[in-house]
Amino acid sequence: MTKVYGSAKEALEGLLFDGMTMAAGGFGLCGIPELLIDAVVESGVRDLTIASNNCGVDGFGLGKLLDTRQIRKMISSYVGENAEFMRQYLSGELELEFNPQGTLAERMRAGGAGIPGFYTKTGVGTVVADGKELKDFDGETYVLERGIVADVSIVKAWKADETGNAVFRKTARNFNPPAAMCGRICVMEVEEIVPTGSLDPDHIHLPGIYVHRLIQGTHEKRIEQRTVRKRTEAATAAGQGEEL
Repeated sequence: MTKVYGSAKEALEGLLFDGMTMAAGGFGLCGIPELLIDAVVESGVRDLTIASNNCGVDGFGLGKLLDTRQIRKMISSYVGENAEFMRQYLSGELELEFNPQGTLAERMRAGGAGIPGFYTKTGVGTVVADGKELKDFDGETYVLERGIVADVSIVKAWKADETGNAVFRKTARNFNPPAAMCGRICVMEVEEIVPTGSLDPDHIHLPGIYVHRLIQGTHEKRIEQRTVRKRTEAATAAGQGEEL
């Protein structure tokens, strides 16, 4: 049976339902599943719980689902780029479960590996640990974190073969692999689908066993911000100004 579908809408058909839990890959706006997010918006599914490092920016990425009020709860690490996220949270419209970034990535990976929970020192003594089980090991206190298992995960890769073996580029590798692992069903969008067997096995970041449906598409690849270093007078005179 082929894993390759013709569109994001087709790939998500029969998978979405109100109140579901979804894991989404990406880091900032790097490596986000833009096409699948748009298809989720179009579906109208509501009361979503989404586990993702962040929630996009206003009007783009997962931020689109905030605009349409389709998200009930976010399990996230960083929300500083999204004014609508802040507004909904402060007004009580959006539930938020904060996680340190490494803890969130490990919760996803653990869920995908069949590990129901693990102990970590990160967050002990902060609000992150409120209401969670604490336990001492070798004189140090740790907090119990539960693995995340999502109904569906949506992720983006650079390349994949027709069986779903995937390669991610740079920062996109941070959250996409663990997000893909923790979904009962994983839907992946890629920039290029290549023939099975053409990828070097040593270069594969995610085995195809975790990927159930696959689409290829064109992506906007928006950048959150650009930092520019001002040219000094001396550098300008020498023609050595530098832009980052």
